[in-house]
Amino acid sequence: MIIVNLDVMMAKRKMSLTELSERVGITIANMSILKTGKARAIRFSTLNAICKELNCQPGDILEYSATDPKTLKKA
Repeated sequence: MIIVNLDVMMAKRKMSLTELSERVGITIANMSILKTGKARAIRFSTLNAICKELNCQPGDILEYSATDPKTLKKA
């Protein structure tokens, strides 16, 4: 499963969803879908623009986990 840490990087850079969406050139709704991890895909051009604006690497935003956190049972 791919985990999206966009919210973490935005917080580190003190950037709002609105500001990032304006700088990247995509709608707030689409940026929100990315941020919440509900996106099914991301264009490399969008990832490139996000990394440029947040001054980060793709690996700072996207992470792989073999375990789906939704399937973990709470103890």
